[in-house]
Amino acid sequence: MRHLGYILGLVLIGCTNNTQSDYLAVSISEEKIIQEHPGKRLMETYCYACHTPETEMENRLAPPMIAVKRHYISEGTTKEEFQKEMLNWMNNPTEANSKMPGAIRRFGVMPNQKFSEDIINSISEYIFENEIEEPIWFEDHFQKRKGRGNH
Repeated sequence: MRHLGYILGLVLIGCTNNTQSDYLAVSISEEKIIQEHPGKRLMETYCYACHTPETEMENRLAPPMIAVKRHYISEGTTKEEFQKEMLNWMNNPTEANSKMPGAIRRFGVMPNQKFSEDIINSISEYIFENEIEEPIWFEDHFQKRKGRGNH
């Protein structure tokens, strides 16, 4: 609600300035605030410490989130199936539970994290429904390793 008051204040200030570009900037900002999925912020807060798309391949602590998405979502995977698999993995991260054997070999099994089901579902919903930022090196790496279990 506080954001709405701030936005309305900006719109009123913007209306005193007769340039169309100022009004457009306020409208775009308002749209972005309304449309941002809470799972994105949660993913950036909780997952990007290890799974960030910014780190170079050789310096990674874990695979980027786009790799998780590509390994766990295939044609025909439903959002509910993906969320169930993410809950299963987060509640019991073991080698047998993983769909990423190459990542397990390279990084080991992810340490057990304690997140609520709501947080995991929100993050997995965001991942499922949105484009995930990928490192510049990722697509080439993924295509070279595809089908070899070396992701």
